[in-house]
Amino acid sequence: MTAARAAEGALLHPLNEFYRTSGRTLPRHHAVIGDQIPEPERSLLVHHRDMTSTLEQFHGRSIHLEVISVEIHGNVLHRQVVLLLDETNHAVEFGATRVHLDRFPEPWRSDIVASRRPLGGILNASGQPYTSRPSAFLKVESDDFLQRALRLASPASLYGRQNTLRTPEGLEIAEILEILPPGRNRQNAAPTITP
Repeated sequence: MTAARAAEGALLHPLNEFYRTSGRTLPRHHAVIGDQIPEPERSLLVHHRDMTSTLEQFHGRSIHLEVISVEIHGNVLHRQVVLLLDETNHAVEFGATRVHLDRFPEPWRSDIVASRRPLGGILNASGQPYTSRPSAFLKVESDDFLQRALRLASPASLYGRQNTLRTPEGLEIAEILEILPPGRNRQNAAPTITP
């Protein structure tokens, strides 16, 4: 693999790891500036909050997980999930995550391993302080895998972000690639989301 191809795939980290192990070709994607992302995706992605509470506030419903895959290697949990709205099961995010389990005390570590609740929801319930810092924003053309995960009827241009959660001391808690389904009403005003 050339250095350019490796760098390109790095934008989809940690999803690129799942694709590599399953032999899939990465979907077409490129970096974008946050200001270039259309609404409502911009307001849902360009911030320093966790996605779980941001999406719950935007949609006015609680969120639960559908697990696509989960593996544990040492103290690192690797998982692919879809965040779904309670009651409607509408897909509101695809996430590929690497979680450093040794940074969590019990019972939160077991809750993360069980993969029944979104990571943001677990962190917020635990009261454990953390920071959320996006490192890149991207546009990705959905492939068959992302279309199935997000329940899309046809190919679509999707927006997402690479995000890193850290302890107040700067230790990495999780690396997350968060991809949203297409916005339904891009002509509408930006959603109201409190900081």
